[in-house]
Amino acid sequence: MEYKMTDIVITLIFSIVMLVFMAFPSMKIVEWIKPKTDFSEKTYTVLQLLLTVILSLMIGIFLKFA
Repeated sequence: MEYKMTDIVITLIFSIVMLVFMAFPSMKIVEWIKPKTDFSEKTYTVLQLLLTVILSLMIGIFLKFA
């Protein structure tokens, strides 16, 4: 399957829009993980940011190719 630059750009646009909406689920996931582990507060912040970006990219890919 051949990917075009427009496919990548549209996926990133969908993902940027979803960043706002994926912040709440990533906060809930990190809160769920927090009692089970012994990480520093900085690690939780980084984990939350990474989860937000990953979830947004997943939703963007789903919206583009579904």
